[in-house]
Amino acid sequence: MLYTRIKKNTEFTKVFTRGKKFFSPTLIILYLPAKSISLGVCVSKKHGKSVQRNRIKRLLREVFRKYCANIGGSYAFILLPKQAENHSFAAFEKSFVGAVKREGLWKE
Repeated sequence: MLYTRIKKNTEFTKVFTRGKKFFSPTLIILYLPAKSISLGVCVSKKHGKSVQRNRIKRLLREVFRKYCANIGGSYAFILLPKQAENHSFAAFEKSFVGAVKREGLWKE
């Protein structure tokens, strides 16, 4: 299943203001019911220079792409990574899957 990307500032502010928020060890995840599954990634300058920020964004998009078919329903997601020494695919994967299952958005 494919997903669309959230790119416009109005779409981001809509999810930030009206969306529900939940936390995992390495991520803050915001979501809002939508017409189709979509993803936005926000990585602040606190995470390092552009090379590190872009790597984090690539990892988060890949985790979402891998598991978006397992999400029950259509939602707009925004993923915010927390401050950490090292960001890895395995850590993001474990956090995302665990948080989505705990929140009840995972379909069996």
